[in-house]
Amino acid sequence: MHKHRPPADAQDMDSLIETGAIHAALEGIVTIDESMRIVMINPAAQRMFGRSASQALGRDLSILIPDALRAPHADHVRQFMGSDVVERPMAERGKLVGLRANGEVFPLEAAICKVDVAGAGGAKRYVTALLRDVSDEHRLEALIDQLNRRMRSLFDLLPVAIWIAQGERVVYANRACARLFGMARRESLTGQSIYALLAPVAHDLVREKMAHALAWQEEVLTVHGKIARHDGSSRDVEMVVAALPDHSRTLVQMVLSDVTEQSQERRDLLDSRRTLRDLAASVVDAREEERRRIARELHDELGQRLTALKLELSALERSGALGGPSAHMRSMIEMVDDTVAATRRISMDLRPLMLDDLGLSAAIEWLAQDFEKRTGLQVVLRLDPLPDPMPQKALTALYRIVQEALTNIVRHARATRAVVSMAHSASHIDLCVEDNGSGFPDDPPRTPRRSFGLIGIRERVLMLGGQLSIGNLPEGGAKLVVRLPISGTHDTAMATAAPQDNGSVAGDAP
Repeated sequence: MHKHRPPADAQDMDSLIETGAIHAALEGIVTIDESMRIVMINPAAQRMFGRSASQALGRDLSILIPDALRAPHADHVRQFMGSDVVERPMAERGKLVGLRANGEVFPLEAAICKVDVAGAGGAKRYVTALLRDVSDEHRLEALIDQLNRRMRSLFDLLPVAIWIAQGERVVYANRACARLFGMARRESLTGQSIYALLAPVAHDLVREKMAHALAWQEEVLTVHGKIARHDGSSRDVEMVVAALPDHSRTLVQMVLSDVTEQSQERRDLLDSRRTLRDLAASVVDAREEERRRIARELHDELGQRLTALKLELSALERSGALGGPSAHMRSMIEMVDDTVAATRRISMDLRPLMLDDLGLSAAIEWLAQDFEKRTGLQVVLRLDPLPDPMPQKALTALYRIVQEALTNIVRHARATRAVVSMAHSASHIDLCVEDNGSGFPDDPPRTPRRSFGLIGIRERVLMLGGQLSIGNLPEGGAKLVVRLPISGTHDTAMATAAPQDNGSVAGDAP
């Protein structure tokens, strides 16, 4: 291999500029003289161009430049040497490239400066270039650009609307987002304020969720609202808000799902539930009215006729007019007595007339006595007087709830004692039924589908706009609590009551 020996003035230059700092520099450093011969090349530049010092020193600078760029590059260097400018970044000339020994052309960044050095023959001028190989950076930028294009293509193919906002401005929107807003091109959304695209009712909540997402980047938040489409119509949307993991914490991604049909179906379902509840309320009212009528007829009509029949039989027995055995007459009178008692019991089961005549407390007291007599269950009552007047529907509902609760206790709880308490405040009535039985098997309690007793209680409570909760007592046994709003026990409350269990309606006591 032919080696070029550096000239004497180059050797003098070595003594001035080849220092440890230059050799240790990570950037490539190349120095040329006025004839554009290489007089110094540090190890970093040697690795960059694939040439050793012996292969570069004394050679023309053109060996480091691709053929097509050698002439314009030489002109530029001569102009720089003859100018008054001391240093200049080479980026002003556009993209720079270098030539490796293996023929590979690579991108680089360069800055050049002039140095005048005094020597034996007078001052000599040198130009030093600081070089940086940016081929890896270019490859990385190309890879990032490719990934960005692929990501945009992937976002554009997604059927879900997505936009990315910086501050309140949309900086990216996919095609599905453009379709959601009724726009032909997704670029039409770019630069617009998200608040110009969202209905005003959701603005404050969206601002709050965006600020929270940027502060807590791991969280994903959901917002419901409306959007204003390009044609002036609106759609119900569900927006999932999440911060993009950028260091500036300014980018927020929002995924928008059109839930207009689901919202309409939900509204229709709620309307249907309200209609069914109104129908159920009318059926309950009609049934109670029919019970009241039948109970009144049994008590007033059949009861009075049976009583009259007994009096007639007693009179015949005393007069002896029939001439028959008195034992047969006595049996007939006892049969009439049993029929009168059965009629009264059936009448009370249908509807206690004292509920209408004497009030709720008296009716519950009779009910408790009847349960004690028939089942042996001890029933303790703690009843505060109710405010006056109270709607008949509310009184009937409270009575039926106590009746059904005591029935469930007798059937399922294996209890010996029950406590029924009722109190009220200015705004609501509280009814509580407790027992010392075995309690509910599930924790928290849940409502079996065929638990018609508690389902009936729940429906009565909901029709009056109230709340029902059930659970187990710490010391054992079950507890049922009903809260009815005093203002909601009128007809208007039943039409608007929404279904709610508060997570506590379970099933019949076990």
